[in-house]
Amino acid sequence: MAVETRQAPAAGAREEREEQEQLSLSTAAARNLATTTKSEPQMQAISSRWLLRKLPWVNVPGGAYRVNRRLSFTVGDGKVTFDKNGSKVRVVPEELAELPLLQGFDDRGALGALADKFVQKEYEPGQVIAQEGRKADHVFLIAHGKVEQVTAASYEGDAIVGRLSDGDSFGGMVLAGGDGKWPSTARAATAATILALPVSAYKTVADQYQALRSHVQKRNAAAQRRTNKAGEAEIEFLSSHEGEPTLPTTFADYELHPREYELSVAQTVLKVHTRVADLYNEPMNQTQQQLRLTIEALRERQEKELVNNPDFGLLHNTDFDQRIPTHSGPPTPDDLDDLLSMRRGTRYIFAHPRAIAAFGKECNKRGIYFGSVDVDGHHIPAWRGVPILPCGKIPISEHHTSSIIAMRTGEDNEGVIGLCQTGLPDEVEPGLNVRFMGIDEKAIISYLVSTYYSAAVLVPDAIGILENVEVRTRG
Repeated sequence: MAVETRQAPAAGAREEREEQEQLSLSTAAARNLATTTKSEPQMQAISSRWLLRKLPWVNVPGGAYRVNRRLSFTVGDGKVTFDKNGSKVRVVPEELAELPLLQGFDDRGALGALADKFVQKEYEPGQVIAQEGRKADHVFLIAHGKVEQVTAASYEGDAIVGRLSDGDSFGGMVLAGGDGKWPSTARAATAATILALPVSAYKTVADQYQALRSHVQKRNAAAQRRTNKAGEAEIEFLSSHEGEPTLPTTFADYELHPREYELSVAQTVLKVHTRVADLYNEPMNQTQQQLRLTIEALRERQEKELVNNPDFGLLHNTDFDQRIPTHSGPPTPDDLDDLLSMRRGTRYIFAHPRAIAAFGKECNKRGIYFGSVDVDGHHIPAWRGVPILPCGKIPISEHHTSSIIAMRTGEDNEGVIGLCQTGLPDEVEPGLNVRFMGIDEKAIISYLVSTYYSAAVLVPDAIGILENVEVRTRG
């Protein structure tokens, strides 16, 4: 008689069957009867936008803002651009119009002939380019490197009275002739590539181009007029006088062609399908969420334009004499002190977060603690009581250098202001409107989203820039 035997299931198979036996409703099934708690759509590109928040905004009903200033006779240096071919450097001829006595001169033939007369020279760190007290007989253009202008200090050693870097020039006034002497010694702080123009070479070109000579003479005559330290025509008056002297007559002249800032615009067309807007509006309104994210992106672009736009951006509209390079590369307390000393009433400092971190490291090396101030309920780092606000829209170059901006703000303070227009049709925020454009044959709703803005610098010293700020970590 055969006996049937059964083999007991393996332990692994028994455990697998037990795991498959469901004793209660699963969470996956339960979610079919539940409504999840949701967040609004999140956006990583939203930044603090301190520049938009702290810039005083002025309403511009006419769409343009005119900055009226006193007539100025300042003949200031500008940045010069160069062409580089291997180790050879040549100044772009048109860029010579940035020299003090050549501003406004546009004869390409004369400028080209002048550019050919520049001689390239290389200097080692510490090498003297021009000696104080000696005859000034060259125009120097700095193609690359840093140059210090030094003079004998009152007690001992040398005092640095100026720093020049790529694109700067000095000695431009020697084109007017005369027996002028160098007021300070120009010394290479780093290895430097310099283009030099002897006065004798300029005279050779000027003899060929009479228009060049005439232009320089007119510019020199304007530069000799009596002006105040800001370059404005001096207002004559008497003080501490006795008796009945004849009082001088005077008036304050204005610029004949003042700068006008027209409002710029950033726009996009937002599209939402009617089926989405009709059926999927609970618990959040789809159209409102789409508009919210679009407006955030527009505000980010607006702040970027206020910093970088070549027409009205702050980096491009700062006067050249309000720009200084760093002492050694990274931003130091000395650099920020120099930047603050260039204007009265500096209200804010704006810097890329990496530049702020680099400044903090330099303070740590010196055992200096820079304090903080309260700005709208936030503890913000500050230097000399001026808040240092982060602005990621300030670019960092491929060489790991950036800029730090210091500014005075407000119309009443002759500072920097933002420009916008309020009261726009279908306005949802000041200077920003959303206009319904209709529904097309594909049942898609279109909205035109626009924001209008610009910025104005009321007087040149309202804003200054610390340039060539090194933000990389040194080994």
